[in-house]
Amino acid sequence: MKDARAALRYAKAILNLAKDTNEEAAVNDDMKFIVSAISENNELEVVLKSPVIKTSDKMKVLKAMFTGKVNNITLGVFNLLQDNKRIAMLESIARKYAIIYDFLKHMQVAKVTTAVALTKEVEEKVMSKIVALTGKKANLENEINPAILGGFILRVGDVQYDASISNHLNELRKEFDNSHYIPKI
Repeated sequence: MKDARAALRYAKAILNLAKDTNEEAAVNDDMKFIVSAISENNELEVVLKSPVIKTSDKMKVLKAMFTGKVNNITLGVFNLLQDNKRIAMLESIARKYAIIYDFLKHMQVAKVTTAVALTKEVEEKVMSKIVALTGKKANLENEINPAILGGFILRVGDVQYDASISNHLNELRKEFDNSHYIPKI
């Protein structure tokens, strides 16, 4: 990304402003809401990144979508980005904000891939196991992949634990392929 450094600078500035007013958690929720709104709405992404559409029109769209749903600091971010002609970077800034907020709060993202959706009970067990292993809380993301057949794949940071049935079957296949057992006839 060509504007990644600028997005990080904006995100840090927004976080510092939010910390000064003790609203960093509310702004984090807004940033997650913005990321999901842009990623789920292809037309919004096209509008924000289009060099042909006027900045004032982009602002009308943002205000129509987010006024009353987001914090005043977040609305101020829209105005700042309009003044600096950086509205196209909104999604990138929102993503960077969420990352540095999680780092500030000692949170990490844990991805759990399962064949079916996690129940609340299993989710709580996974969370307690993550805290026991890493000493930190985590935001849990559940990805559903029927190809793993059962079990789970847990990824926290750069550590991955694969307890899926498909992995166990692959390991068994390798053992059989590598065995030198030749039956006597």
